[in-house]
Amino acid sequence: MYSNSNLSAAVNKISEILSEVNKAVIGKEDITARVLMTIIAGGHILIEDMPGVGKTTMALAFSKVFSLEYKRMQFTPDVLPTDILGFSVYNQNSGTFEYKPGAAVCSLFLADEINRTSSKTQSALLEVMEEKRISIDGKSYELPKPYIVIATQNPIGSVGTQMLPESQLDRFTIRLSMGYPDPKNEIEILKNKSSDGLTKIRQVSNANDIILLQKIAENIHADDAIYSYIVHLADATRKHPMIKLGLSPRGTLSLCAMAKACAVMSGRGYVIPDDVACVFRNVAEHRIILNHKARLSNLSAGNVLTEILKSVPVPKISV
Repeated sequence: MYSNSNLSAAVNKISEILSEVNKAVIGKEDITARVLMTIIAGGHILIEDMPGVGKTTMALAFSKVFSLEYKRMQFTPDVLPTDILGFSVYNQNSGTFEYKPGAAVCSLFLADEINRTSSKTQSALLEVMEEKRISIDGKSYELPKPYIVIATQNPIGSVGTQMLPESQLDRFTIRLSMGYPDPKNEIEILKNKSSDGLTKIRQVSNANDIILLQKIAENIHADDAIYSYIVHLADATRKHPMIKLGLSPRGTLSLCAMAKACAVMSGRGYVIPDDVACVFRNVAEHRIILNHKARLSNLSAGNVLTEILKSVPVPKISV
């Protein structure tokens, strides 16, 4: 466990990072905080929303504040797996094959409108996101540390979209929705349009800071009662009469990592049940699949998860 001074320094750094990002992403403080929380947890972010609400701006803002190597790819039906991963080219002079990196070889990869491309192309990200490496022609290439994927998708049913496979969804630590700005913040967006908010962002952190924050989160203390609470929540999704596919063990790990990151952002060296509850829906909502009975009852995944959160006893821990 890290000392209080390290946690205090981490909270100050987190506040500084969010202050810069929020210069470009107006009125979405809770969303930017959860994105940073996921980065601290060592995870990947899926943002589902209509075009034009600031998804790409937010990814760019984080890349600038950390000064990370950033690449963006627009996922369209003609994008191939080699565009993402790279490929080997034969060099006649050396008589060997040389690896030509694809778009995913960077520190922060923005997969824009990921659900507009084929399942074959989407599957190219499975190893990248899980193991943070690329395998081409029997050779593996490690990706930079930290490695972050921020993917955006338009709502299912929009023209040209298709559902992401469960294996792909499960690799995203959380799913968020930006939502429309409220009238007050939209007025601020209009006023600031002439001076792009991204140009105001200063680099106040770097890759080493992210790695340090991730190490602090990994070492945050969680009582056995917290681990039990997380497992009982996951188990409840697997046994619920309205759910066909519950939370996977990977989802349980993500919930634990996010709860620890939440504790870091609160300046605590230990996890409390509220940390778990705070991130439960964001972690679980895109991973569960409702059954036919739930759809007939007009229940959403969020409704069912809220019910589970209320039904699972909250543990009492000594701090």
